[in-house]
This record gives sequence, structure tokens and C-alpha cells, in this order.
Amino acid sequence: MSGTTQRSEARELIEKLVAIPSVTGNERACAEQLKTFFETHDREVWIDEMGNLRAPADDSVLLTSHIDTVPGDIPVRVERMPDEDAHWGGNGPVDAGGDRDVLWGRGSVDAKGPLASMAVAAVRTGASFLGVVGEEVDSRGSRFVVEDREGEPDAVINGEPSGWDGITLGYRGLVAGTYVATSESGHTSRPENNAIQDAIQWWATVEDEFAHDEWQPVFERVTPKPIDIDGGLSVDGLSVEATMDVQLRVPPSMTTEEVIEITDGYLDVADRVNWDDRVEPVMMSPRNEVARAFRGAIRKEGGDPRLLRKTGTSDMNVFAQHWDCPMITYGPGDSDLDHAPNEHLVLDEYDKAVAVLETATERLC
Repeated sequence: MSGTTQRSEARELIEKLVAIPSVTGNERACAEQLKTFFETHDREVWIDEMGNLRAPADDSVLLTSHIDTVPGDIPVRVERMPDEDAHWGGNGPVDAGGDRDVLWGRGSVDAKGPLASMAVAAVRTGASFLGVVGEEVDSRGSRFVVEDREGEPDAVINGEPSGWDGITLGYRGLVAGTYVATSESGHTSRPENNAIQDAIQWWATVEDEFAHDEWQPVFERVTPKPIDIDGGLSVDGLSVEATMDVQLRVPPSMTTEEVIEITDGYLDVADRVNWDDRVEPVMMSPRNEVARAFRGAIRKEGGDPRLLRKTGTSDMNVFAQHWDCPMITYGPGDSDLDHAPNEHLVLDEYDKAVAVLETATERLC
């Protein structure tokens, strides 16, 4: 297959995947399209009971990204755009001085660009491939795989946008839960705190505990964030109730257990937090073999490798918690466009990412 034909096949796949809506919980049609792609290349492939697309092969490397996207209707099209209007990651435009083809659509960056580029690299190199569901909500796909899969791969390349010349080594973790408080009802003129005041006071104390110096990098902070709050008289009118959904992002210097212990330490006897989600932080060495392979592959394509740390979480956190193997996260696209109303992918950056993935995977295999 010629280079031009290969590039055409890669672009055809990304355009097909972006054109198929796959909001979390509705990934099946997109998974079927991926399945057809692997079948065309005579690869063993199936969709498991969770909805993940699995194409096992050479387990020296597992290429994996997520199929689902957040909601958002962005008309899918490819446009020619001048350099100054197109967004790209890393070192700037691949071929400065001309117009670029740009693919618009929900998921073009997060994460069908990485997903498609990894699928193409997998069929060209013979590496294992995994397309997972549910990453945008609860990582149900990756959590299922680490429990269901026999053994672990020798290395993992997780797919999220980093820019074609970026290598993501770390993510913060996450704890999430619901604070619950109840107090006796009474006249509002009474000075005692009610449950709503208790909730507000507890959260203010938690925020004070994790206050930070303005110069401290976000990646190294605990970031507490209230997600939802509700409160008022109970149905029978005999008590005041308050609930607050909260999340705290956890840096690699701490564990989720440590953060929970600190926040629980400020609870009163009548209060509690039901912690329902925990994801440990992850930080990989820049000297591991996967990172080294990618630095060489990026330089081969004319790039200057950038080492990144992300303030959110990804499926890499799940894999790192269960598998003791080197891994990084990589993929085309500007992560500032994740979930954005103007999400779009510069296609010559996508082409570069396919080449980088192919070279790095061949070296690892």
C-alpha cells in the first residue's frame, strides 16, 4: 500500500468515526464501524459484553483509546483553513505557510483522533488494540477490561489528545462523593446551625485545608470542587436536610485514601460523606521504554518532544492501578478543544500522529 493510499485510508477512518455519534452509553454503532475496519484487515476482533471493541494480537504493546464522547452537536465537515485560523498542538503547523484540512465534529479531538490513529497503527504493526466505552463518565470499559482480561500487556499506549509531539506522563487522581447532613427543624431566628449551614461550613473548611500558594502548579495541588448542592425542610417538616456532591482532584504526591481521611476529619458526628468513586493518580518516568520510543519517533517526524502532565484523569489511571507495566498517553489534537463547542482536528497533525504511533509501536514490538 503506497504512502498516499495509507494516508487516505487513515483519514477515511477518522471521518467515518467522527460522523457516527457515540455519546457515553450509545457507543455501539461506532464500535461496529471499528469492527468492520479490523475485519477488513483480517484481524481477530469482537465487541465484548460491556461494549468494548477488542482486537488482541501482539501483546508487546496495547494501543487503547475511548469510543465515547460528551454530548454536543457539531456539524461534521472537512474545511480548508489558513494557518492563522486553524488550531494545532505542540510546535505549531506541520507545514507552515499554507492552508490546512481541518475536521470538525464532536469527538474529533477527544478522543476519536487518538482512537482512529491507534486503530490504523495497530493494523499496520500487528499490535493489540482496545477501544473502550464509558471513559467520559465512569471508565466502566477500562475497569471491566482490567478485571476480565487474562494477564497484562508489556506496555500500554493510551489515547488522549496531547498534540502530535506531546507525550503525557501523568494524571491527577479523583475522589468523589456525596456529603449528607440532617438537623432538627426550628425557627430561623434560632442561632444554632442547621444542616445547610453545616454543609457550607464543612466545605469552606475543606477548601481552607487545601489552600495553595498561587505559584504551586495545578498538577501538584488538591483541587476541591462542589458539583451540586441541595437542601431544605424534609417532607414531614421535622428536619432540615442538606446534600452536596463533591469532587477532589488528587496529585501524585498523595493517595485518595489520604485525601478522604483529611476531609472526613472535619465532619461532625451527625454528618457523613458517601464516597462512591476513587481513581488513584499516576506519574510515569520519562525514562521508561515507551516514553523513549515516542521521543525518538517524534524526532523522526521533525518534532521536538514535549513531556506533559494533565490535571484531570483518564483511563491511564485505571490501567496503571492494575497493571505493572510502562505506559504513556498520546494522541493528535489540541486538548484545549476537549468538550468545546468548536472542537476540531487539524488533519496533517493527525497524519503525523499516525506515523509517530507506527514508528514507536514497531520499536516496542
